[in-house]
Amino acid sequence: MDTELLRAFVTVAECEGFSAAGKVLHRTQSAVSLQIKRLEDQMGKALFERTSRSVMLTGPGERLLPYARHMLKLEDEARAAVGELTRGELIRFGTSEEQAATYLPQLLTRYAERYPSARLEVHCNISASLVETFQEGLLDVVLSIRHAPTQSGHLLGWEPMVWVVAEERRPEEWETLPLALNPEGCIFRAHALSALGREARRWQLRYVSPSPTGINLPVQAGLAITVKTPRSVPEGCRIVGEEEGLPPLGQVEIELHRRPGHTSEALEAFCQELEAIVTENDTVASPRPNEALYRGE
Repeated sequence: MDTELLRAFVTVAECEGFSAAGKVLHRTQSAVSLQIKRLEDQMGKALFERTSRSVMLTGPGERLLPYARHMLKLEDEARAAVGELTRGELIRFGTSEEQAATYLPQLLTRYAERYPSARLEVHCNISASLVETFQEGLLDVVLSIRHAPTQSGHLLGWEPMVWVVAEERRPEEWETLPLALNPEGCIFRAHALSALGREARRWQLRYVSPSPTGINLPVQAGLAITVKTPRSVPEGCRIVGEEEGLPPLGQVEIELHRRPGHTSEALEAFCQELEAIVTENDTVASPRPNEALYRGE
């Protein structure tokens, strides 16, 4: 069997669509469709059921999928053995700066013990931008805060959002609440403004930055208040208590995205270590059993 056709098949199955698979494979939707047609001709069976709203595996497609994944894994291992063994596999990982600061110290140590020759390329950005880059096929793994429905996101758990202020400040000191938030498109910003709007609380967006440093500095100086998760409260700051009158913010969902059609041992181990470290964090609530297979359709 042609492994390029198998890779297209696995990618379409995991992306649940030809357009999304084309972005990952850097091919047009029609080119991916043609590859699947060639594979179906070789197998003598239809592998997908196509409707105007969905792409689903047929019975023969479901039976082929585990074999296709295994063959692609063997191909990747063979290529590594004869070509890039000395360099190690490159894993392109995307996450926010605050998630990187929380999880990378432990992740790097644990992963390096298992795969000392692996290479890691870390990209830090806001979650929405990282997921978009992942969907374009430019990242292999993304740890993100869910902003919108996706077909690739695997739910790891939930984190509460909290108001954060300098230790010596109290929210009631401000008649108009000064805010330090990320640019438009950030889910923390959206939740903060929505919550304040429901309470008819006066606010002013005083500081805007895509960088945690740009947000933390005015908050630490007592000039503004912001929204974070408990793991990201900067030094010299505290979580605002429920009794202090600010509206509740709810929680955010943590997702792991991994490149479809790629099943190398090194990438699998990286995702396992990352998931274990995230779910071990005290602020992360694990999904209930019936939610463990969550996907963002």
